[in-house]
Amino acid sequence: MRRLPCLLFAAFTIVSSLAAPPLAAAPDSWTPDNGNGTFTNPIFYDEFSDPDLIRVGDWFYLTGTTMHAMPGLPVLRSRDMVNWEFLSYAAPRLDYGPAYRLEQGQSIYGRGIWAPSLRYRDGTFYIFTNVNGRKTQVYAASDPRGPWRHHEMLRSFHDLSVLFDDDGKTYVVWDHQQMKIAELNADLTDIVPGTERVLFSKTDGMGEGAHFYKIAGKYYILSSNYAGGFRMPAARADHVYGPYEVNQAISKDEGFGMARGYRLPSFDPPFQPTPPDPSSRDATALHQGGIVQTAAGEWWGFSMMDYNSVGRLTSLAPVTWQDGWPYFGLPGNLGRNPRTWVKPKTDAVPPVHLPFQRDDDFSGPLQAVWQWNHAPADQRWSLAERPGYLRLHADPADTFWNARNSLTQRAIGPVSEATTVLDTAGMAPGDTAGLALLNLPYATLGVEQGKDSGNRRSLVLFDQLRQRRTVVPLDGTRIWLRVHGDFLTEQATFSYSLDGKVFQPIGEPFTMVFQLKTFQGVRYALFSYNRCRHTGGYADFDSFAVTQAHPRGLMRAIPFGKSITLRAVPGGAGLAERGGQTVLQVLAAPQAFGVEDMGLGRVALRARTGYLSIDAAGNVRLRAGAPGVAESFQWMETPTGELLLMALATNRYLRSVPAGAEGRTDAPADLRAVMRTDVGSEAARGVRADSAGPVPDGADGSRFSWSLADQ
Repeated sequence: MRRLPCLLFAAFTIVSSLAAPPLAAAPDSWTPDNGNGTFTNPIFYDEFSDPDLIRVGDWFYLTGTTMHAMPGLPVLRSRDMVNWEFLSYAAPRLDYGPAYRLEQGQSIYGRGIWAPSLRYRDGTFYIFTNVNGRKTQVYAASDPRGPWRHHEMLRSFHDLSVLFDDDGKTYVVWDHQQMKIAELNADLTDIVPGTERVLFSKTDGMGEGAHFYKIAGKYYILSSNYAGGFRMPAARADHVYGPYEVNQAISKDEGFGMARGYRLPSFDPPFQPTPPDPSSRDATALHQGGIVQTAAGEWWGFSMMDYNSVGRLTSLAPVTWQDGWPYFGLPGNLGRNPRTWVKPKTDAVPPVHLPFQRDDDFSGPLQAVWQWNHAPADQRWSLAERPGYLRLHADPADTFWNARNSLTQRAIGPVSEATTVLDTAGMAPGDTAGLALLNLPYATLGVEQGKDSGNRRSLVLFDQLRQRRTVVPLDGTRIWLRVHGDFLTEQATFSYSLDGKVFQPIGEPFTMVFQLKTFQGVRYALFSYNRCRHTGGYADFDSFAVTQAHPRGLMRAIPFGKSITLRAVPGGAGLAERGGQTVLQVLAAPQAFGVEDMGLGRVALRARTGYLSIDAAGNVRLRAGAPGVAESFQWMETPTGELLLMALATNRYLRSVPAGAEGRTDAPADLRAVMRTDVGSEAARGVRADSAGPVPDGADGSRFSWSLADQ
């Protein structure tokens, strides 16, 4: 954004004496727990990147990357890896100079704390983490709630993972492609001289983001590789120093069908995001992560995925061991994991629990979900100066991007809306304060105070992508500001209100993008700064609230006990019988199927002459009699809401031949064979249960839409 002289600030006023309504009970927020013994990925629908997860006794513990946001390194715990509880931040403040404080025109956007390694030994929790331009940081605590001790090592280990071996020695693996290994000394400050080795060549297929384990006497290294498309390679050896055998992919192409969204190829204006690209098969695929074993003996995988502008999300996958390798996914469909599956076994069923409270009435202290954009100036914000309000004093800044003391929290998907109430009575000439989407490019909806001492204000929406200001004259001191973010379409809209009831839209929809300048997804931000190069007044925020349109794993409840029709997506052809009890085809007109509850979010589909039944080869038939495993489908959705039916007989998905796919050369060979059998019948299409899972452009044919049969 080009610097605008203070004399251009608009000078208008709006009167409003109405108080903000009290906050209602906490709104529904995304939970992966479906309440029926299953969960739906992602585990969090807000950014949780570079996860590392361990089990200590009956508890699982988790931390991840926080970059420049402070406090950093959140520590969470869970009984079942689905319902999580926030415990502490291991790094309350990271401050190594002006750039960490947004001073002297410097910043650490896209730097700071990243790729932590969480470990436990002899009663102590450890977090080893990278900080750009610094040596590796080590945080330690006997209680994961803190306090956490901190020291800096004598060297830096890029994307490290630490292994406390059972012989008392400690090893570290780090680096990209040509991974290295060394033994660490007893005080965890440096490597033991003479122990450093290179484990892999650049052509061996290992990437970065190592997760290092010893399992049943063997050493395993899991990594993330983006060369040739996002995937998770793994390596194993009988000795800690190798030689290591490499498996090129224990997880590949699993993005649950989410298409690549807007991307930012250049960080310099004018910004020209590349448009969404459904043809990209791996842009949102699971990659950086690891594995963990439960007390019940089950193995589970965890990994992150680049889920477009909402950020990098964490997902959970059942692990299947085959030929000594820990594949993400189920037997018969290795490398692809279901979006919805049965929760890990526990002795007792934990209640649904959310790690964070997103709403805040600022009665204090701040909710744990909040993080400052860089290290804050603690003397320039307060919850005590005006009880029940967050007061942000305005320091000089040329743009929102460089404003100190912006308070942020991660935006949450798939669709959410944030509202804040702002009292502007304390603002001084040149001040601007309000609600923003912190990203690159960013958008701000703020009240601007004129340059002189008169009470002249305007409401301004600034769209950094378009470099466009929309100005509305205001009078008064109190205003409600709102932003609605749809992270499936990546469009955000802003509005405002004078009474908290009727909201007026302002400006055009803002396009949100995924970018690697900040290495974060979109964040909601409350801000206050002065653009006239001097210390200003203050802005008082009365409350902040987030509402969510789809806080559960299914956008539509499973229609148990009802009859539905199914249509292929794309194309719209209906699923119907053909040839009596022998086969089903996708025809022009659908027929009704009864939906019977098989437990754990699974259904049996009853036609006139029997149930949809799947054999081991994926063939679809109608079978009379009581339904069993062969007639059971795990009901789930793509992130955008299309129905997926995973057959328990094959752990693969029911699919049809997509309309217009006859000439495609990128369709799987078995799909092309089905196409050929249907040549000459425009209406008829084959149906099988052998799709590995949805792909972004729908070419696999596994997506369906459904309607109640009487609609």
